[in-house]
Amino acid sequence: MARNKEAENSQRGNSSTGSVTAAVRVRARPDPFLVVCRCFSFITSVAAIFCIAVNVLSAVRSFKDGSDIFDGIFRCYAVVIAMFVVIAETEWGFVMKFWKVLEYWVGRGMLQIFVAVMTRAYPEDFENQKELLLLQNIASYMLLACGGVYIISGILCIGLVKRARQKKEVSRDQAVRDLQELERRREELEALLLVEERV
Repeated sequence: MARNKEAENSQRGNSSTGSVTAAVRVRARPDPFLVVCRCFSFITSVAAIFCIAVNVLSAVRSFKDGSDIFDGIFRCYAVVIAMFVVIAETEWGFVMKFWKVLEYWVGRGMLQIFVAVMTRAYPEDFENQKELLLLQNIASYMLLACGGVYIISGILCIGLVKRARQKKEVSRDQAVRDLQELERRREELEALLLVEERV
């Protein structure tokens, strides 16, 4: 009789443990809005990296030919500022702590437009190199479009919505981790109880 009760208790414990474990393992699907934001951030990073590459090529040409040293220095500044655009898109906490303006989409968009204008500047210097001029146009207009989208989205407070959803996602992930920890402790206690009952 006692063995039957033990068997029933163990079966109940296993079934309840299995149901809780299954509940813990069920993860919520990623937020579609945040997925779209991450995709757009990736596109912006690619456009900024493209601007970096074009400005590096332009700077090398300016220094190599010795035609315009000031244009080469200007391109170097464009490369440095474009790197800030790429870093801002990673939303690295260390950088965001010191550059609070980059948290706001309007500020980020203005920085991207500034880099796009710097990339497109002095087109008359590259009339002999049509390929480089074409690359400059493509890179600058890509980043200009991204910057425009950021400014419009910032005015519509999309960035605020994104930050709120990110906090919600982080808190949900933390709740799942806490639940998994509780489930692990529960299993350990149940194992100890079973050992004591057998003794």
